[in-house]
Formats: sequence, C-alpha cells, structure tokens
Amino acid sequence: MSEKKYISQDIWERFGTRRRLLLLVLVIVPSIFAAEVMFSLLPPQSGNWLNGIITTLFAILFSWISIGFWSSLAGVLVMVRKCDRFAAVPAALTGQNLPGDFRTALLFPVYNEDIRKVAEGVRTVWRNLRQKKLDHHFDLYILSDTTDPDVWVTEEEAWYDLILSEGASGRLFYRRRKSNLKKKSGNIADFCRRWGINYRYMVIFDADSLMSALTLARIVQAMEANPEIGILQTPPKSVFSRSLLARVQQFANHLYGPVFAAGLHYWQLGDAQYWGHNAIIRVNPFMSHCQLPKLTGKAPLGGEILSHDFVESALMRRAGYGVWLAYDLEGSYEQNPPSLIDELVRDRRWCQGNLQHSRLIFTKGFFPTHRALFIHGIMSYGSALLWLFFLLASSFEAIRAVIVIPDYFPKGPSLFPDWPQYFPLWALTLLSSTAGLLFLSKALAVVLVMVKGGARTFGGFFRMNLSILVEILVSTFLAPVRMLFHSLFVVTTILGVKVNWNAQNRDNAGTSWKVALRFHWWGSFLGLIWGLLMYRISPGFFLWLSPVVSGLAFSLPLSVWTSRVSWGDLFQRLGLLTTPVDINPPEELAQLVENLQRTQSYDPFNIPLDQGFVRALVIPRIFTLHTALAYNRRRPSKVKAIRLAALVSRALDKGPNSLSNKEKKALLSDQSSLRNLHREIWNLYDGEKAARWGLP
Repeated sequence: MSEKKYISQDIWERFGTRRRLLLLVLVIVPSIFAAEVMFSLLPPQSGNWLNGIITTLFAILFSWISIGFWSSLAGVLVMVRKCDRFAAVPAALTGQNLPGDFRTALLFPVYNEDIRKVAEGVRTVWRNLRQKKLDHHFDLYILSDTTDPDVWVTEEEAWYDLILSEGASGRLFYRRRKSNLKKKSGNIADFCRRWGINYRYMVIFDADSLMSALTLARIVQAMEANPEIGILQTPPKSVFSRSLLARVQQFANHLYGPVFAAGLHYWQLGDAQYWGHNAIIRVNPFMSHCQLPKLTGKAPLGGEILSHDFVESALMRRAGYGVWLAYDLEGSYEQNPPSLIDELVRDRRWCQGNLQHSRLIFTKGFFPTHRALFIHGIMSYGSALLWLFFLLASSFEAIRAVIVIPDYFPKGPSLFPDWPQYFPLWALTLLSSTAGLLFLSKALAVVLVMVKGGARTFGGFFRMNLSILVEILVSTFLAPVRMLFHSLFVVTTILGVKVNWNAQNRDNAGTSWKVALRFHWWGSFLGLIWGLLMYRISPGFFLWLSPVVSGLAFSLPLSVWTSRVSWGDLFQRLGLLTTPVDINPPEELAQLVENLQRTQSYDPFNIPLDQGFVRALVIPRIFTLHTALAYNRRRPSKVKAIRLAALVSRALDKGPNSLSNKEKKALLSDQSSLRNLHREIWNLYDGEKAARWGLP
C-alpha cells in the first residue's frame, strides 16, 4: 500500500467529530426524555429532593447504558458492510513481503508468573514466525520484574532452554530489573531506554497473551503503510478457559465482542484506546512523547499512574499520531481470570488506576475524545456506586410509600382531597427499559451471527441459544456482586486506601469455601437483610429487586461454583458455551497446546523446578548460567560482606528454608557469596545438611 492510499488524519478527524456529535445527541436526548417521564411517575409526596436524586441517578445510568446500545448498533452497521474505508488493517495487507531493513521487538513483560507457561507461549510465537519464514523480522524480549528468588532463577533457566532448543541465540533476550519501579510501564520504559533506538516498532504482550505470525506481520505492514498511526490495538479473543466463569466470559467475548469492537471503531476511529497488551507501538514517538507523569500527592490518587495504557494513548494522540483499533483482525488472544475473586482482585487495581485519571481530564493538549475516555474509564467503576445509590434510594422510596401516611389536604381545608397519584406499573416498565437496552445490545450481536450462518461455530442454533441463556443467568446473578465490590473499591480509593500490586493468579485451582466466606460474607449478609426487609415491607417492590438481593445473598456459593473447572468441563461436554476456537482451533493455539504438553528434558538432579534458589546453588550448569547473568559484580562494603557471610553460614547450617526471600535475593545478587555457598554445599559431609539442598 502506497502512502497515498491511507485515509489522511484530517479526513478521519472530520468524520470522527460528526459521528461523536451524533452519538452525543443519540445518548442525551432519549436520556432527558426518560428522566422527565421518570420524574412524572414518581409520587409527589416523596418530596422533590428524593425524586430529584432518583431521577438524576436514573438519567446518568440510562445515558451510560445507551452508549453500549448505540455502540453495538454501530458495530452491526460496520460489519454488514462489505468494506470499511477507515479500516486500520486493510484486507490487502496479507502479512507477506515485510520490509527487511528493520526488526520489530516483541516484548513479554513478566512479574512472578508461571514461567513455564510464559516460555511455551514465547516458544509458540517463535516457532510460528519461523514456519511462516518471518522470524528474521522480529526479536523477542522477556522483560522480568520478578521479585520471587525462586521464580527469578526459573526464568533464567527457561530462557536458556529456549535459546538452546529453538536456536534463537541473538534473537531472544532476557532482562530482569533489580527494582520494579512503575511496574509494567516502568518495565517497558526501561526497555526503550536500553534498546528502543534499535527498533522501529514494538509489540507488547501480556504474560498469558498470544499472537499469530501473520497477525504480527499484518500489523507491522499497517504501521508501515500509514505513518500517522502511533499505536495499533488488536482485539484479543479469550481462549483456554476452564472454569465455569471463565468459559462464560470466553463465550460472551467471542459472541458479542466483535460487534462491540466494531462499534468502538466506528465512534473512535483514530482516537481509540490502548489496552496495554496485544498492540503494536511506534517506538520513536512513544519514547519522545509518552513518558508518564508522576501525579502530585500520595497514592492512591497520587503518585505513579497504575492504568498507564489509557494515558499513553492520550499522550500519543496529543503528539499528533493516531491510535487505532484493528477491530476485524484475527489471531490475537488472551486468557480470563479463572474465578470471580481473581477478577475482583484485578478490578481493585484497575479501579484505582482509572480513578487516578480524574487528575488528568483537564491536562493541556489532550483531545476531547480522550478526556471523554478518561471519564468513561472512571464511570466503568463509578457507575456501580451510582447503581447502588439508585437502588438504595428506590428502596427508601418504597419503604416511605408504605409507612408514611399520605397527607390528603396538604394546603389546608378543601372540599376535595388531594389523592396521591403513583403509577408503579409504568415506572417499572420504564426501569425495565434500561435492562432492555442491555439485552438488546447483545441481541444485535446474536442476530448478526445467525444471519451470517455463524451459529454452527458456537455449537449449533439450539446449543448457542441455550448457552446465551446460561451466560445471561450467570451474568445477571454476578452483576450485583460486582456492583457491590466496585462500589467498595471506589469508596476506599477516595478515602485513601491504596492497592498492592501482586502477581495475577492464572491457575485453575478454584475458590475454596473458606476463602469465599472471608471474601463474600458481608455481601451475603447485606443481601439477606436487604431482601428480608423489602419482602416484609413492600412485597411488590421486592419482586423487582429480587435479582439484585438474590445475587448478593447467594454470592458465596456462586463464587465457589463458578470457579470450578469441573463445572466448566461439564458444560463443555454438553456442547454449551462453545466458541469457534473450541471447534476449529487455529494453528497457533494448537501449537501452544502441544508445547504445553511437551515433556521436560531429563534432569539428573531431583530438585523441583519451582525451587529455583536451590537449583542455582546446587546444579552446576544453572549456577554457571546465573553467575554469568548476575548484574552486581562490584565488591560489597565491609558491613554488607559480613552480613552476606553470615547468611552463607546460616544457609549451610540450617538449609535454604532458613532464609527469607529478601536474603535469598541478596545471595543471588552477589557472585562471591554464590561461589562460596556453591562450593561449600558440594563439600558437605553431613548427610542431613546435604539432603536439605537436594543432595543424596
């Protein structure tokens, strides 16, 4: 594609402005009308203040839901058309004949991850590139922020195994930072400072994400074809879900996701969002313009920015480059959290990061669309608190209507009483319309799939519709739980409670009843009390509120059951919650499954792989590898040398379990101490002490 064939920035900006003005009208006008109707239906004896609160909350939430509806409708219009002149990756870009004068860096940031899974993902990407004869266009980097000493050594071992087994010397690199300052964004920034000048583009992966070789080649071609693109985001599809919750989310992602992605593209065009992974970035402007500011004040609303991706896309756009979503691009994948608790733990961190964006809305030079996206990100969690306030205000109104005696003569003596007028049926109908918008958004995606004959890729017409029912039921009952916790996250963040950045859980062990009780007891208690109170006082209102209080009351067993792999496997055997990748897995996913099942090479030492610290000190080849990679070659001070010598003595006398992680890292970082400890371990004559190190 020549430079003349892409849509220039001034053209798509004009179209984008018109589309967003249209969206604004489509959202605001119906919301004002719905709010007026809501206010007229509320009983006047409640007082203007309570009716005003309910109406205002309803208008905001109706607007919020409307955005999703109009996005899905726009997505359908985009997908039914045969071509899209604004597509970021035109069909003509096939991934063949890449320019040979530069390489693209593929970055795999990791933080205390299961490195075997990460390594097999890297292996899959490399092999897929090599099979398509595209490997000479890419370099791969494993960028570690790991703090666990056992995982640290295991990462080095896995990287070296990849080098030897895949012949990737000089093409696959490993770097571990001593300090994980600024977390993932700091990790990427460190790469840019060290090696960014060597690359025109970089592709950011997540620890559990994957991209096919042809997809990588096509997004590089798209960046080459359009020099005005700064970031190109791909829409990752969920894969390899095992638990019931993860399978439900995977099914929804494959069924509804393409339409919503196309809708986002329609409204945003070159003002799209960067999601932090599965995206390609133009390195030079990223280095020049996307350095994250440090917010004034203390965490959680100050300090280092957690949700860096939204800010980086706004900074890239401010620098004059477009940020695009390749909504129709296949071959990009990620994995879902396996349980509700894992999802909520992740959301707690995202909530704090999104609320930090309130400090950036009025930053000089940011485009209006990205200011709106900051507000949208804040509302993705703030709306939960608004829903909670709306439900509580509605409950208070229902209670007041029962226990407060109406005043039939509010203005003094009169021949005729002032009969209270209240139309609960119409009010409930209006409230139900908001739920209808939610389901209609999904229905549009379902109709499009069926019209295009895609039902067979979801298990057939009957199984697909039964799966939709399962997805709606699970989502409906879990929605109040998410609402409650998201509300808690917003309140605690505003009150100054900051979140710890921990490694994300990616295994399928499931949630135990003990953990679920500790996490959900208060939500279940609230749901029970709320439900019993409304049932006793206003049975009619209780029926309308029952999905909410039922989800809260049963949150504990729901959290446990939906985390179970056995339930997910049962639905898979029944042919439910099936996705296209289950029926016909792409080549790269089949390769990853094969690689994950690969048997490990013979190891004469009977030391588990997860005991990296012990392996580094006992196994000669790993000891040699680690000392070769050690970054601290300076002599320690006298005080530090004495402290390290004491650690060596204690380790020899009491074994590795006597050391804390901090002490293990101190030894792993000092070559002299490592050599002494390695030599002394192999000279141990005490059988009990030697056994502690895995020696016979």
